[in-house]
Amino acid sequence: MRLENVASGHGLLAKLKLGMFRVIMRARAPDVIRTILYRPELFGKAFSEATHAALRGASEWSVGERELFAAFVSKLNQCVF
Repeated sequence: MRLENVASGHGLLAKLKLGMFRVIMRARAPDVIRTILYRPELFGKAFSEATHAALRGASEWSVGERELFAAFVSKLNQCVF
């Protein structure tokens, strides 16, 4: 289920960021980016911090290995990564 607000209900600063993404990448921003920018105080900041801790925090695996694991799981879940 995709919420219309997450698809198009961003504030001005978020719209500018999404517009820059579209111009630079020549593609629509992925849904996870749109969700993070929609309500960063509720989801974006906490999600970004958790992701950073998982991918960059202390671990027996290298950063590259963790990124590869994330890409592999995304592929298995048919997510655009």
